[in-house]
Amino acid sequence: MSLSLASLSKAGAFTGAPVKKEIVWEKDGEKITMTTYIRPLSYSSAVSDIRAMAGDGDAVAGRIANSVCDEHGKAVFTAADITGESDEERGSLDGALTMALLKAIGEVNNLGKTKS
Repeated sequence: MSLSLASLSKAGAFTGAPVKKEIVWEKDGEKITMTTYIRPLSYSSAVSDIRAMAGDGDAVAGRIANSVCDEHGKAVFTAADITGESDEERGSLDGALTMALLKAIGEVNNLGKTKS
């Protein structure tokens, strides 16, 4: 098969639509549940990861910013929103929420699971 946009599309080489996920985290003893959308890892994620490895950015913030989106695929956060750099008064993203988002990203991308 020759490499082309059509053959790549047929092979599932593009990320497609975001995946709807329910996330749950705890804040001050209260469970909070929200619905979000996770974009499968993509070219943008790879670029963010490479920049972080080169010392230009935060790998975790970049992964969340490139993955969490609305139902149309538009990013919800920037990396600076997650680290707190965009608004020092608001601060960085809550740790429990960060872990819930990373769990959802892992589930959508089957990270850490081997296939038998």
